[in-house]
Amino acid sequence: MHGDDSKGGPLCLVTGGTGYIGGRLVPELLDAGHRVRCLARSPGKLRDHPWAGDVEVMRGDVTDAESLGDAMRGVDVAYYLVHALGTGKDFEETDRTAARVFAEQARAAGVRRIVYLGGLTPRGVPEHELSPHLRSRAEVGRILLDSGVPTTVLRAAVIIGSGSASFEMLRYLTERLPVMVTPSWVHTRIQPIAVRDVLRILVGSAGMPPEVSRAFDIGGPDVLTYREMMVRYAAVAGLPRRVILSVPVLTPGLSSHWVGLVTPVPASIARPLTESLRHEVVCHEHDIETYVPSPPGRPFPFDEAVRLALQRVREARVLTRWSSAALPGAPSDPLPTDPDWAGGSLYTDLRETEVDAPPEALWRVIEGIGGDNGWYSFPLAWAVRGWLDRLTGGVGLRRGRRDAERLRVGDSLDFWRVEEIEPGHLLRLRAEMRLPGLAWLEMYAEHDGAGRSRYRQRALFHPRGLLGQAYWWSVSPFHAIVFGGMARNIARTAAGTTLPRKPERTSAH
Repeated sequence: MHGDDSKGGPLCLVTGGTGYIGGRLVPELLDAGHRVRCLARSPGKLRDHPWAGDVEVMRGDVTDAESLGDAMRGVDVAYYLVHALGTGKDFEETDRTAARVFAEQARAAGVRRIVYLGGLTPRGVPEHELSPHLRSRAEVGRILLDSGVPTTVLRAAVIIGSGSASFEMLRYLTERLPVMVTPSWVHTRIQPIAVRDVLRILVGSAGMPPEVSRAFDIGGPDVLTYREMMVRYAAVAGLPRRVILSVPVLTPGLSSHWVGLVTPVPASIARPLTESLRHEVVCHEHDIETYVPSPPGRPFPFDEAVRLALQRVREARVLTRWSSAALPGAPSDPLPTDPDWAGGSLYTDLRETEVDAPPEALWRVIEGIGGDNGWYSFPLAWAVRGWLDRLTGGVGLRRGRRDAERLRVGDSLDFWRVEEIEPGHLLRLRAEMRLPGLAWLEMYAEHDGAGRSRYRQRALFHPRGLLGQAYWWSVSPFHAIVFGGMARNIARTAAGTTLPRKPERTSAH
């Protein structure tokens, strides 16, 4: 028995829900009216997703026939979004076994369609010459197509979206190296695709007619070399033009170690990605348009896909990337379950301290910061930073405050701007001094449950290019003095603050 449309539409099984694509596909399927069941080895990893309460979660593994068979019961469309990339030398055998088990269980359960997202393989290249990564992706696609279940195999090259391993490698290489000595694969032609278009096609593939069972190449409108992708990324990100020099001596193996040195992407993932760049990966057909036609303005061009991937940080909505409590707003945004190295560099200085005062007293000090009250630590350092800012054409510390006691969103505060304020709890400031990046300062007043409070302070810096990286590491040795002293002195001042007495209530006689 299959999913009953009267109870919310067809039932979709999503494997890989904790992964990059799976975690973004689930809400898209829900929005399209489908019911969703997720199979996960560690269901706890899904609990922080905003959609966790709207799906059925089952514990299991794609290599375990019993758990997979249970998960397949009643399923209409089964999404295969797992692979063993970065798990060791025998990942090809692991992928092969998992695909066979998945195919067998889908056929046994009477699943109507399998949808698989694989890699775009170069035409005319013998399979034994492909990288192990692409070779395994192609083999998985064949196994699923031979399952006897109508199957859609989608083949994509580089997916552009914050959190995608390919995109993160591009991001870090471009942002951290103004001058690059690169392998010869930077001249390889690639057809990237925005993650939003990948998700749109994945959702649309669920409705393909039963007689369709084949592979489709999917890509965006631009065909670029890796070098051109780096140059255009730099332009969209507002970075100076990159100088890129290629040399033939860097083999894929050496390239992966080079990527590992420059970026936080693990070498175990960087190596198969760089090996896959030896051959051109360009779409040779666009037949997917017959079954999942693109709406106006789609698929997204490369520059627009990059802009969307960078948009959240550039608009200062940093909490959606770096706080697990925040909700992602778009498929191109990072998720809390993405790897630590996803989403670009964001450096953090976190300070917490207990305060022997009620939260109201602590909040009064927080809201009164800046202007004549100063910044509660190392006044000379703040003054010097203000002078330097003015010398370079910035606003310096001369702006002060609009009101000595109260702040509101949009207020200027010395060389900061009030970006968010939750009265009694949070003050978030965005830096407007001259910086090679974006910076924020957050101050929280929190209850401790015993009449006292806890002060939490977080400074964040998103560097722009190599200069931004160098700036952070050059000033970080002074953070203990500046930010540590700030936290201690705010707590000490709050403890000595006398709150006005509340008027006594009188009863009428």
